This record gives sequence, C-alpha cells and structure tokens, in this order.
Amino acid sequence: MASQLFSPLHLRSGAVLRNRIAKAAMEENMAGDGQLPGRRMLELYRRWAAGGTGLLITGNVMVHAEALTGPGGVVLDEAAPLEPFTAWAEAAKSGGGAVWMQINHPGRQVAADMPGVVWGPSAVGVDLGRHSSRFGRPTAMTPEQIGATVDRFATTAARAAEAGFDGVEIHAAHGYLLSQFLSPLVNRRTDAWGGSLENRARMLLDVVRAVRAAVPRAFAVAVKLNSADFQRGGFDADDARQVIAMLAPLGVDLVELSGGSYESPAMTGRPADDRTRAREAYFLDLAEELAATSPLPLMLTGGITRRDTAERVLAGGVEVVGIGTALAVTPDLPERWAAGREADRGIRPVAWSDKALASAATMAQVRHQLRRLARGRAPRPGTHPAVALLAEQLQQRQALRRYRTWLPTARAARP
Repeated sequence: MASQLFSPLHLRSGAVLRNRIAKAAMEENMAGDGQLPGRRMLELYRRWAAGGTGLLITGNVMVHAEALTGPGGVVLDEAAPLEPFTAWAEAAKSGGGAVWMQINHPGRQVAADMPGVVWGPSAVGVDLGRHSSRFGRPTAMTPEQIGATVDRFATTAARAAEAGFDGVEIHAAHGYLLSQFLSPLVNRRTDAWGGSLENRARMLLDVVRAVRAAVPRAFAVAVKLNSADFQRGGFDADDARQVIAMLAPLGVDLVELSGGSYESPAMTGRPADDRTRAREAYFLDLAEELAATSPLPLMLTGGITRRDTAERVLAGGVEVVGIGTALAVTPDLPERWAAGREADRGIRPVAWSDKALASAATMAQVRHQLRRLARGRAPRPGTHPAVALLAEQLQQRQALRRYRTWLPTARAARP
C-alpha cells in the first residue's frame, strides 16, 4: 500500500497527479486588497508546495463578487486582474505538484452583516437554533439568476486555466449553493430545478457542462460532493451514488467526498451518526460503499492525520486521500510519511456542547494556523479555541470593512 500512496494517478482529462495525497480545500479568508490573493497567500502555498503533496486544492474562490462565504474571500470573475492569480498558481506549483482552484458560490450561507446578495433555491434560511440570526435571509433564485450563476462558474474556471492552474474543483458540498439545490430540505422548488433528484441536480450538472466546455481538454474538472448531509430527510448516500453516475458522462475527473453543513457540521468531526464517529476518516464507511459502484475516481477528506489511515482509505477503493487540518499544523506531512515519520502533534480538540459554536471555533483554530504559516511562523496548534475564535472575529471585522469599501466600486466595474 505504501507504493500506492506515493504512486501517480492518471486522470481522464490526461492530467497526472504525482501521488495520491492532496491538500483538501481549507478556506483561508485572507484575501488582500480587491479581494485578491496577496503576498501572504503566496507564502502559505509555497510552504505547502514544499511539503510533498501531489495536489493542492485552494480554499473557496468566489464566482460572484456580491456573494462571499466571508469578507476575506478571494473573487475571480470577469473583472478581476489575472496577475495575482498567476502568481498564486506559480507559488502553489513551485514544489512540483499540481494545483486546482476550488470555485464556489455560498448561496444562503452568507453572514447577516455582509453586503451583497443572499440567494438560495428557495427562501429557506440556515437553521442554527439560537445562532440562526448569524446568516442572512435568502431569496429564491429566478431562472435568470440561476443561468447567470452557471455562466459565472464557467468564467471563473476559464480564467483559472488562463492563470496557470491545473484544474478546478466545483464545490457542491457543505451546504453551499450547489449543495442547497441538491438538498430536498432546502430546495422546495416546484419548477425544473426542484422535486426529483434529477431536477435538484440540474444546476450542478449545468455548471459542470459549462465549465468543461470553457476549459482546455487537459484541464482537470473535479466536483466536491457530500457523501451525505447527515440531516433527517436530506441528501443521503444513495443520492450521492446517483449524482456521481450523472457526473460520469460529463468529463469529470474526480469526485471528492465529504459530508455535513453548518446545520450538521460533520466535516469538523462533530458526530452526526454512527458512521462518522471514528476518530479519523470520518466518512470512510460511506466512501467505501460509494467506491464499490463509482464510475469515477473518488477522493476522501475528513479527519485523516496518520499514514496508516491514509493507506486504509486507499485500500477501501478510494483513489486520493484528502488532508486538511493536519496540513495546517504539519505542512510537510507527506514528506514525513515518505520518510516513515508522523506529525508531532495535532490541533487542540474543541469539546464544547454547542455544536454550531464548536464548529466555528474549530474552523477558527485552523485559520489561525494558516495565518501563522502565511507569515513564515511555526504553527501553534495548542492555541485555546476561544482565543482563536476571538482572533478570527477581529480579522473578520477588518476584512468586512475592506469588503464594504470595495464592493460599490466592484459593482460599477461588473455588468
């Protein structure tokens, strides 16, 4: 199995990954002026590029300047200058691996204090109990807005290829817009985008077709999909199996499996059901079930920190191991595995009973480590979750001021 972990993977597009270890997307939330990648982002990706991964997948890059997952989000649309993205791609490929840009639209998962738009398939808000007011109230998208958003994904993908990225990953997991359309709990439409799974998958499939048509043949196109939402009556593993089959004829190279959303944050390791309670590889049981019938190569992300776990993932029929939090603490983890070593330490666990707050603190801890790496410092994984959450809130306030100042100018420059 060691040889498989460090063996190349040939994808349908002709792209080749030098090994089976990928840095999964982690939202950096450190855009510079103009919502562009800056010097800190480049330094962060140089650190990872030197660590031995076969593939780096960026955090969310937003396709719509008026719809960001957070105020520090990077935007690549038709009006964004390309030079900062070219520099980002060069930094990420400096170690010899590939880099894919994760492209995304948040839909209804937009903070209430953010300017811009809050859209969803239906006017169904995020339900976080007493924390629900953190998110804006969505309006149901019109067919024209759906079509324009499909075009935005294609534009961002085409510009990513032009900038020198090796591929894109279309984000259709974790409760973001395309995942919202897939969910029968959130998507209550009665038109061509609602009802049956085929209709609920329509927007994702249209995005994939548009992206594939907009990029070169050898440019990789991947999709990030929930193995399940872990909500009663929501998108489940059987739905995932059917969607993977729908994606197979459309030129998709790889499907990354994760799980959960803000409402059920399984992706941060908060137990959602019996199949996600393992300490590592949260979604492995579901992934093995899906891999048995999948016509496409699968990548699994969620809680993988040790080489023996990574090898167990590959033994289960998954082709690529996605690592997130562990690379925020140990950016050279693949090189360590190749040398027979493991990480010295892990991030401090958050055991708070409030699941929504614990999920936010966990993500804040990860971004705290990313900011340290980006400044050339060593990670500090023992940082108290409350300290990391406070630091995150201060960063967000500063970023929100910049975004509010920038957005009116950006609107004027965009059709």
